[in-house]
Amino acid sequence: MVSLVNHYEAAFGQWLAENRVQHIGVDQTRRRRFARDRLKSFDFVLYPDGRRLLLAEVKGRGFSGPVLRNLSGLQNWVTREDIRGLLQWQQVFQRQEPAADALLVFAYDLRRVEIETDGAETFEYDRRRYAFYGVRLEDYARNMTCRSPRWQTVMLPMEPFRKLAKPIRQWIK
Repeated sequence: MVSLVNHYEAAFGQWLAENRVQHIGVDQTRRRRFARDRLKSFDFVLYPDGRRLLLAEVKGRGFSGPVLRNLSGLQNWVTREDIRGLLQWQQVFQRQEPAADALLVFAYDLRRVEIETDGAETFEYDRRRYAFYGVRLEDYARNMTCRSPRWQTVMLPMEPFRKLAKPIRQWIK
């Protein structure tokens, strides 16, 4: 059993288990060497239908807004290292059979007791409630903008995020 780094990853792992999605958690304590640079590892390998692989990087974010409608107010920033590492892992796994796609999974901790979910699926784990959305890595990379040069972070502007982010269940059908 892989020990998960934070409650977002633990919640997502539990969601996968309860929904009978075959998956393997990646041991974050073991980083591999890749072309002289340290390659940031991802969080899960998913086998949603037995015919394809999804490499999932979980990004946990809090959400204190009153409503999930239109995904307004949902933070979706990641580091450039997240993008670079996951793109390299995707290239490695695309040489395998079946080929892999990479996915950024945004796990939102819904911090308000009363929140209008607008019909979105939520998941309770360890006295918290989560909503999980996925964005295909290549789509994210194609549409990302700089959030902070100093911190080397990027984000999706709201319009592309609304278009590209899908509830996690849609990615595992």
